[in-house]
Amino acid sequence: MEDNNEIKQETVNTESNVSEPVNSEPQQTNTGKNTSNAISSEYKPISMWGYFGYEILFSIPIIGFICIIIFSVGGTGNINLKNFARSRLCLLLLVLAIFGIMFFTVGIAALIRALPRLRY
Repeated sequence: MEDNNEIKQETVNTESNVSEPVNSEPQQTNTGKNTSNAISSEYKPISMWGYFGYEILFSIPIIGFICIIIFSVGGTGNINLKNFARSRLCLLLLVLAIFGIMFFTVGIAALIRALPRLRY
């Protein structure tokens, strides 16, 4: 009778001709920072001072609006800057829509209020 509790051991051939895949990920040091520049300029993050500078640039009345439109439609190679400009453009359009609705409703209310005085 064979014992069913036998542990089968498999031999591993360490001298095979199969090459192992090369690790292409950047190596990290003890500080957690990458030792290689793995981030391309397209995905490079914007620093805090960069965001601050772009906020100031986008706040300039006419020039800022032009820069927002240029950066939103692809005037930059950085995706982070493009998305930031798009968010500022959406915010600007939202504020303009809210003010437009407010002025329209105030104008209609003033017109309705002035109608009794316009009778001949």
